[in-house]
Amino acid sequence: MNTTDSLVERLDLLNDIGASLSGERDLDRLLEKILVAAKSITHADGGTLYTVTEDRRFLEFKIVRTDSLKVAFGGSASAPLPAHFKNLPLYRDDGSARDDIVAAHAAVGGRTVNVADAYDAAGFDFSGARRFDEASGYRSTSFLTVPMKNHEGAAIGVLQLINATDPATGQVTPFSASDQGLAESLASQAAVALTNRQLVLQLEQLFESLIKLINTAIDEKSPYTGGHCERVPTLTMMLAEAANEVTEGPLAAFKLADKDRYELRIAALLHDCGKITTPVHVVDKATKLETIFDRIELLATRFELVKRDAELASLKSVMAGAPAAEADEALRALLARIDADCAFLRQSNRGSERMTDEAVQRIQDIATRYHWQDAEGTQHPFLSSDELENLCIRGGTLTAADRSIINHHIVATINMLEQLPWPQHLKNVPEYAGGHHERMDGKGYPKGLHREDMSLQARMMGIADIFEALTAADRPYKAPMKLSQALRILEDFKKNGHIDPDLFEIFLEKRVPQRYAEQFLAADQLDC
Repeated sequence: MNTTDSLVERLDLLNDIGASLSGERDLDRLLEKILVAAKSITHADGGTLYTVTEDRRFLEFKIVRTDSLKVAFGGSASAPLPAHFKNLPLYRDDGSARDDIVAAHAAVGGRTVNVADAYDAAGFDFSGARRFDEASGYRSTSFLTVPMKNHEGAAIGVLQLINATDPATGQVTPFSASDQGLAESLASQAAVALTNRQLVLQLEQLFESLIKLINTAIDEKSPYTGGHCERVPTLTMMLAEAANEVTEGPLAAFKLADKDRYELRIAALLHDCGKITTPVHVVDKATKLETIFDRIELLATRFELVKRDAELASLKSVMAGAPAAEADEALRALLARIDADCAFLRQSNRGSERMTDEAVQRIQDIATRYHWQDAEGTQHPFLSSDELENLCIRGGTLTAADRSIINHHIVATINMLEQLPWPQHLKNVPEYAGGHHERMDGKGYPKGLHREDMSLQARMMGIADIFEALTAADRPYKAPMKLSQALRILEDFKKNGHIDPDLFEIFLEKRVPQRYAEQFLAADQLDC
């Protein structure tokens, strides 16, 4: 930033700086802008910006700049603050203010301190500056220390400028009254910008904590979805950044600003918030007969009753005069068939293999072949209609009704998110989060959208959601897929209109699956 001698020009510069500060979202860049601007309008060679710690007991070093020594710590500087830059205490152990430290005195007293020459100043301890001078050959002479106060009059930071320099001669001079006035005006504007940014950050942190609270509640219901809620956002942002890097082709115009990244990440974190309404026994349905418990044991008990009845019938027939050997042989054959049928139902209940027509027919035969009698002597079909429907599921463990319940989570997600009063920079969250089960060909749910009806961000989440589910190792109903197998399925999904083909090509080209796999997949899944 060019320095000027004209007070009018410096005032114009101050106004421009104020506008620039109000638009800065990144806190570190904001603090850096404040210090650099203060140095420029006062012609200071060096400066330090401190912020008051949350407990209001210390000043924390944030940004340090000294032009003549080419010293730059904090902010955009590549060098972090050295370890010897310790927090400055605002109070002594007895609770009295540390008025011997000029920055602490300005913060606690809320007043600017203008020191013409630190080597002749009385009342303040400049020993630290002198040690720095001895080590560096520098001479810290004039100091202007300005508190940054919020709307309540409390100091939230301190701006300390060192060695005002005459632009014409390059000589170090005291800070003038106009320098002080400009610095105080800038500090006031900076405090407003900093307070606003801190308030926004606090609200964002609160909001994200509430999102994590929802995901924790889902996780407590089901350990199989909590990981999903964490991994999908990571994968979504990986794909988004990959698309952002593209400079040619159909997605060359896609670019992400910081606010776009934040909006997409929030949407990804919330993409399954509707699962909080989904019954846990459906989400975690590991076997076909599982509800709040696995009903296969009820069937096993019924088989024991059937076997008991068969044994009683055999004994009665022998007592009535039937040949004992023939009755025993018939009983053994019946018991063997009962055990075989029981084992078959146990195997079918796992849902690990696709059911053939013959297997479905055998289940239906079992349902009619046996009956069981309760304690009151009432006869019942061996399988209820619900048990029969579940056991005849062709693939997996979910009935059409179960799938409808699970699919409803996206409707619940959309309903929940659309009820919130989103600010302008987050207005697309419901659309991004609510579209991850849609398909490019219009056959998805819940709205049956086509590709052109959806944002790129929603399409990204669709790919991330599917890929995470295919490769996840924490599902109770399937083994995790190897990387190559998951990518083959996604390739088929691209061809049949399920996922966006352009995004999938970037997904592969930028090796997003491999980078994701290094973080989240087991070593034996990494086969490509």
